[in-house]
Amino acid sequence: MEQFTVRTKGEVHVLDLTPEVRKRVVASGVREGIACVFVAHSTCAITTLEFEPGLAEEDVPNALDRLFPRHGPGLQYGHERAWHDGNGHSHVRAAFLGPSVTLPVSDGQPVLGTWQQVVLVELDPHPRERTVCLQVVGS
Repeated sequence: MEQFTVRTKGEVHVLDLTPEVRKRVVASGVREGIACVFVAHSTCAITTLEFEPGLAEEDVPNALDRLFPRHGPGLQYGHERAWHDGNGHSHVRAAFLGPSVTLPVSDGQPVLGTWQQVVLVELDPHPRERTVCLQVVGS
């Protein structure tokens, strides 16, 4: 298993991991198999999307605010009542987006669509250092 760290700016910072994932898949020597990209943190997520400013900086944050608002009339997360740490919404968002993606590996390369990148989405309100795990298996 490979690991690397990234630094985030806080809620909702989207980072393109594709170049690092691609580099490490190639270095693994696996020609045909799968690569799992995973983050072992409960307030960020791994997913795929077209990494461009309109989507990463505007559309995704706006959609998360509509689906899982940080604040609102009568809204209080149980996590907030227990811990008072301001990130109850972050945990819920991360649970829905998920901590990993699995990619096919073909001809030594991760398989992604033309407009598809692997991204980390920071959901915690504060900047963080995140550890990303990459496991490549196959032959």
